[in-house]
Amino acid sequence: MSTHVNPAPPIAGRCRPSLHSVSEHSPEAETVADKIDPGLANVLFDVWLVSRAVHALIDDAIRPSGLDADEFAIYSVLASGTAMTPSELADWMAAPPTTVSSYVKRFERRGHVRRLPNPEDRRSYRLELTATGRDAHHAAGALFRPALDHVDEALEGSAGETRQRLLELRRVVDTLAAGKRTITEA
Repeated sequence: MSTHVNPAPPIAGRCRPSLHSVSEHSPEAETVADKIDPGLANVLFDVWLVSRAVHALIDDAIRPSGLDADEFAIYSVLASGTAMTPSELADWMAAPPTTVSSYVKRFERRGHVRRLPNPEDRRSYRLELTATGRDAHHAAGALFRPALDHVDEALEGSAGETRQRLLELRRVVDTLAAGKRTITEA
């Protein structure tokens, strides 16, 4: 299943500083990326490090909305227009069903999601954002957009290529996780 997520539009008139380079503003500034031990270098560890940093960046950006980075990501998938089952959401998140279930319960308590009958399987249900959930997503999206714009600007036109490579990596990881190719065969 392929889901494209468009975050909410940015807040009109919002100003942001340039992020071309950390050293552009402070030549002696060193980032965590500059301090990583080259002996640890491998694509999976690097992606994990970036993932943690991105998670913290999004958490900080959208904190005033009341959502965290994980919740915003799930709301973004649900806001894409197609209601999905908890199993589909678990696949998208690469999370166990119990994790998805706890999120669903939390979102329902907030009044942000509703369950719809699943026409393909009467034992299952589909999830969709309520109007209140869409409003919460939109508020978080307005806070998220400047951070995304900063990253796009700093990547100087390579954001699309970076995204394609990350999606390629996700396909490889999904294939390994599905047992279609064992790690020992790699």
